[in-house]
Amino acid sequence: MSDHSALFSLPHQQQLCPLCQQPLVMKSSKSGPFLGCSAYPACHYTKALHQHETTIVKVLDSELCPQCHHPLAVKNGRYGMFIGCTHYPECHFVVHEQDEQPEAEKLACPKCKQGQLTERVNKFGKHFWGCDNYPKCKFLLNDKPVAGHCVACHVALLIEKKGQLFCADKGCGIKQPAPE
Repeated sequence: MSDHSALFSLPHQQQLCPLCQQPLVMKSSKSGPFLGCSAYPACHYTKALHQHETTIVKVLDSELCPQCHHPLAVKNGRYGMFIGCTHYPECHFVVHEQDEQPEAEKLACPKCKQGQLTERVNKFGKHFWGCDNYPKCKFLLNDKPVAGHCVACHVALLIEKKGQLFCADKGCGIKQPAPE
């Protein structure tokens, strides 16, 4: 038996599902490998193989957490850089991007008319704009929304693509004339 095959023939400790005590098995998804319960679909337990560590890049001694008054820090996590409390896990305070948006930039959601469009970032780092009334309203845009009215269909929202304005209605999508 070669050294390589010996690695695969070693007995390994079988992990059990904490919910139903069935063996956990290696599974794969578009996000990568993970451990899942062998009793699926009766049991939906999953466990990540890789823990996503958050590292502190710089402590901001002059900025204090509004919840626990410990210093805030610039951190690097699973979805990129963010500002959070140094007293984690006791304190879960995080500065969210939408908290930093000025009120003038916020636009009313054209679908539900109750929420406002806020900029968000998906797990791949791509920016998009969605209604802050989610999950009740699932309106979203991949391009930056701009206040205005379409000259053709009169929808009360435009989007900016490559420096030009277009109607936000997917059915219309007409290029808008440059503002005067």
